Amino acid sequence: MDGNVRPESMARITTKEQADAFIAEQIEIIKNQVGDAKVLLALSGGVDSSVVAALLIKAIGKQLVSVHVNHGLLRKGEPEQVIKVFRDEMDANLIYVDATDRFLDLLAGVTDPEQKRHIIGEEFIKVFAEEATKQEGIKFLAQGTIYPDILESEKGIKAHHNVGGLPKELDFELVEPVKLLYKDEVRVVGKALGLPDNMVYRQPFPGPGLGVRCPGAITRDRLEAVRESDAILREEFAKNGLEGKVWQYFTVVPDFKSTGIKDGKRTFDWPVIIRAINTTDVVEVTVEHLDPAFMDHLVERIIKEVPGVNRVLYDFTPKPPATVEYE
Repeated sequence: MDGNVRPESMARITTKEQADAFIAEQIEIIKNQVGDAKVLLALSGGVDSSVVAALLIKAIGKQLVSVHVNHGLLRKGEPEQVIKVFRDEMDANLIYVDATDRFLDLLAGVTDPEQKRHIIGEEFIKVFAEEATKQEGIKFLAQGTIYPDILESEKGIKAHHNVGGLPKELDFELVEPVKLLYKDEVRVVGKALGLPDNMVYRQPFPGPGLGVRCPGAITRDRLEAVRESDAILREEFAKNGLEGKVWQYFTVVPDFKSTGIKDGKRTFDWPVIIRAINTTDVVEVTVEHLDPAFMDHLVERIIKEVPGVNRVLYDFTPKPPATVEYE
């Protein structure tokens, strides 16, 4: 039987009992596959890689070497959460690499979206490969491949790997324990493994991170405006019971300024654009219409708390004609 084909008889994982049974089965499979060798994992903090990390820690403990690369384009608090959950709470063998300066120096002055994505992806692979070559006894590479990735790969939509293609000299055997699961099943398994809700139910987040929400040439001050405004938006959605009810919500800070007034003085600052959307298939996306009083509160907080911003705009454009992200 093809190991990349989900058997028709395989029941959907919807309960904790089913998740526990899956976890127990995978622990045995992982132990038999890996033996006493070490396994390397690029741990982004996203749902799939986090569930794989927690599962492998349960199976082989510190034989798993997780590498968390901070490229400076993560959301506020994300690197700290990865360290807290995996190193502090799970006692994982976690390597944290702060490569912020390295990435932002390479991105300085780059305005083309595809070039930005290429730089971020290529440099991530380099950083990860550098850390891999420092380790001894690594024979396996764990990945958070899930079943929709495999289906899309077969249709030629995209390749089903997380790292993005490692150098040929790093010849590792793959460990992909959730490759036959759908995203909702991965979340059930993550809950059963004890991962926090804000990690299990994390919103979709692009590989280039906030880099695609900072259109034009990325600057540190504008990037920080994106990060801070996004944190306010997420905090207010959680406070007002909207977390989990809206598929995705985020802020964008474009590379243009406009005149405004702050504390009785003229300003020439950026706008923050809010985008809140719903979808079932990402092919078509509808816009969430937020309560006006809630919007007023968001505007007040963002203007008051985020330096360099004097306007807040709301994107009412569905997909099509717009896409989810700005770049």
